[in-house]
Amino acid sequence: MAMKKLKKRFFEVDVPLTNSSLELFAYSVENLKDRTIKLDLTRQLRGKSIEIVFKIKVEKEKAIAEPTKLTLLPFFIKRMLRKSVSYIEDSFSAECKDAIIRIKPLLITRKKVSRAVRKALRDEAKNWIIDYVKNKSCKEIFSDIIGNRLQKPLSLKLKKIYPLALCEIRMLRIEKEKQQEKLKISVEKVKKKSEKKEEPAEIKEKETKKKEKK
Repeated sequence: MAMKKLKKRFFEVDVPLTNSSLELFAYSVENLKDRTIKLDLTRQLRGKSIEIVFKIKVEKEKAIAEPTKLTLLPFFIKRMLRKSVSYIEDSFSAECKDAIIRIKPLLITRKKVSRAVRKALRDEAKNWIIDYVKNKSCKEIFSDIIGNRLQKPLSLKLKKIYPLALCEIRMLRIEKEKQQEKLKISVEKVKKKSEKKEEPAEIKEKETKKKEKK
């Protein structure tokens, strides 16, 4: 008998970050695994031009798009630049709960400032962001940037040094996931706990044997 040819069809992909879904053309759900897609969120964010790269994971025959990279589009930045302002950029790695991420903040002052002020703003922003992300997951950080929940408190903090016209994250990217490392640590902890629990039982057995001999 001749083998039936598989036909491509549309499969639904959930995008939890944007509380939405989309359809992709494939032979099966498994074929969508590790595929990357780009979404422009300019309309959704009412003018703020952000593009996000998602990687598709398949769990229990369901396709889920997880964010891996966020970029503030160049034309949005150009719109904010003026001759009479200073802009501060930085790029550094930071550790969050489940990954090591690369962050590139962008700060634009209301007027031109000295090199010392630019350095103070850059250093304070870096320290604040590293402290902010350490107790959050990647999903929470992506969500906070889209919802402006990271930039707003950071801007208020930096205002004490110098007021800003713009405080944004130009780029956020996952460099390395820590899931495997966490699993190893948790397995080791479970083993150690089980070993500790066995010790008192062994002591009791020895004591009972001694009593029986007597």
